[in-house]
Amino acid sequence: MVRDMSAFPFKLALILGYILILEAARYVGDDSSGGREALEVGISIGSGRPAAAPAPDECVSCPPPPLPQLSASLKAAVSVIRRFRGTVTCDPKSTLKTWDGDSPLDVCDRNKYRGFFCEKPPGRNDLTIASIDFNGLGICSSRADILLDSFVDIALFHANSNNLTGTITLKIANLPYLYELDLSNHKFSGQFLKIKMLDFLDLRFNQLSGLVPRELFVRPLTVLFINNNQFLQKLPDNLGDSPVTYLTLANNRFTGSIPGSIGNSKNTLQEVLFLNNRLSGCLPYEIGFLQKATVFDAGGNCLVGSIPVSFGCLKRVEQLNLARNMLTGEIPEVVCAIPSLLNLSLSDNYFTSVGPVCKKLIEKKVLDIRKNCIPGYSSQRSQQECSKFLCEPVNCPCPPTAPCMLPVLEHAVLASSPPKASYSTLHRP
Repeated sequence: MVRDMSAFPFKLALILGYILILEAARYVGDDSSGGREALEVGISIGSGRPAAAPAPDECVSCPPPPLPQLSASLKAAVSVIRRFRGTVTCDPKSTLKTWDGDSPLDVCDRNKYRGFFCEKPPGRNDLTIASIDFNGLGICSSRADILLDSFVDIALFHANSNNLTGTITLKIANLPYLYELDLSNHKFSGQFLKIKMLDFLDLRFNQLSGLVPRELFVRPLTVLFINNNQFLQKLPDNLGDSPVTYLTLANNRFTGSIPGSIGNSKNTLQEVLFLNNRLSGCLPYEIGFLQKATVFDAGGNCLVGSIPVSFGCLKRVEQLNLARNMLTGEIPEVVCAIPSLLNLSLSDNYFTSVGPVCKKLIEKKVLDIRKNCIPGYSSQRSQQECSKFLCEPVNCPCPPTAPCMLPVLEHAVLASSPPKASYSTLHRP
């Protein structure tokens, strides 16, 4: 998921135009009719007649519009950018050629300094570097910290799909306005960074390791993509306290069980990817509380036991993947009866039976049961392999009553559905 920054130059033009209009109105004097004419000149409109040109002697006394106030970081912007430019080792799209001009206001020019955008921070009157968008520029450097440490007023830093290396600066935690950070598809290494008030965090496809802090899951994040790194730890027990809508932890080395606190995300979580980690234990009953979830994927782990009947309460789920685990028992009919279900992948487990509703999904190729222990179906495990595994039963906690009504209904498969945002994060941008 790549955020679109194309609106920023347009927004900047509107703001600068508005400043010019206000300045034009300020110096027209007390005469109301003259004020209207000056304002018409400023915004290029009128009542169908040309506005009267000011007399030459009047223009002599009119001071030029004042320059905008500049923040300290904008005043230093040219030298900072030149420092960073000195660390760049590749520039396939010739971005550096646009970084031309000695004035700080040149950095705010949409025709110069590609990737930099200026704005006034909330409650302030000085112009500053408000956002940086390097998405897809292919810049090679090991010193992105030069920009993040120097431009302290930035609200957005997007650098998807470049070739940035090194570690992510710890000073990023001190940026008061930062709410979107995209450093995906690089070669950053080191520990997880500390954050405060981010709304959007994308660190996928890097080489980050160490611990993901518990504090991350109490931050006001909407999007959290940290898949395809090298995180090795148990999932934090407060994972469900996060207000995220999209949560992607796939292709790491997370261990332990899925915490029951995940049920606390019932009002926000729509897509969650746990696939290809080292998760173990039983599926928590509380997953059934995620009534807004459209995607739940925990494939490619070491989960055991049966599917809780509470999964039948995932009334909006379209993609449910539990393949390549060690799950057993009967595939619950209430899960197969979810009317929104488009894909139910349970292959490469040890399930032993299916009911009539699930059989209909197998016929319609919605339910994949290959490599299980279900009699009467092809492509199953050998009897010897099934007997060896099933002779050691797994005892999971007996769940309470399901958190919703679970009538078994006639199943209707939806024809199609748009691709899910979280699955797109599993491919390099």
